[in-house]
Amino acid sequence: MKKTLVLGASDNPARYSFRAVHQLKKYGHDVVPVGIRKGQVAGYDIHTDRPAATAVDTVTLYVGPQNQPSWYDYILDLQPKRIIFNPGTENPELERLAQERGIRTEEACTLVMLSVGQY
Repeated sequence: MKKTLVLGASDNPARYSFRAVHQLKKYGHDVVPVGIRKGQVAGYDIHTDRPAATAVDTVTLYVGPQNQPSWYDYILDLQPKRIIFNPGTENPELERLAQERGIRTEEACTLVMLSVGQY
C-alpha cells in the first residue's frame, strides 16, 4: 500500500491525527507518524525529528498553518504525490509551493476519505 506521513501525529486519543493513524493502518497503509512529542500511536513510534522517509505518497497535515512554515522544506523535499490539508490546516502559501513542484493538494478530511473509499 501507499506510504502516508502524518504530520502532527499525537498519542492523544482525542486528536484526529490519532484516529487517522489508526484508520490508515487499518486500511493497510504504511504510516510514518511525525509529531512534536514522543509517544506511540497504533504501534508506531512518533518521530519528533524529520525522518528521511522515502517513497512517500501522501503527507496528511494536522498542523495549523501558523506552525507549518518551519516544515515547508521538509514536506516539499519528501516529494509526495499529494498533500492533504485537513480541516483547520488550509494554507494557500504551502498549497502554491507544492503545486509549483507538481505536488497535488487537497483540502479534505483523511478520515472521511478513508471511510468512503476515496483515499
